[in-house]
Amino acid sequence: QVQLVESGGGLVLAGGSLRVSCAASGRPFSSYGMGWFRQAPGKEREFVAAISRSGGSTIYEDSVKGRFTISRDNAKNTVYLQMNSLKPEDTAVYHCAATPLFLSLQPDAYDYWGQGTQVTVSS
Repeated sequence: QVQLVESGGGLVLAGGSLRVSCAASGRPFSSYGMGWFRQAPGKEREFVAAISRSGGSTIYEDSVKGRFTISRDNAKNTVYLQMNSLKPEDTAVYHCAATPLFLSLQPDAYDYWGQGTQVTVSS
């Protein structure tokens, strides 16, 4: 079992920045690829970014490329999502998730999920 707890969400003005974190406990953190997903009210959950076990490989959803950066610190069992140039359409609950795969943008590939943290971007 892996337990994931997100933090760092909040309210920010459009154009601003926010960093959300996800702390993991349980099985060795470095055994899992990690991903961030988001879900806005009335919308499907969508992939945002993912990072490989070592942190050497990352993938991003097209709308966040160049604005968001995923990173991880395996010594701290934590994965981060740095979000810059935020837009109102980035408003959503952001969830981190863990997969035994190298990398995936498919929600079904992820075995463990956090409860999420709310990010609200006002215009």
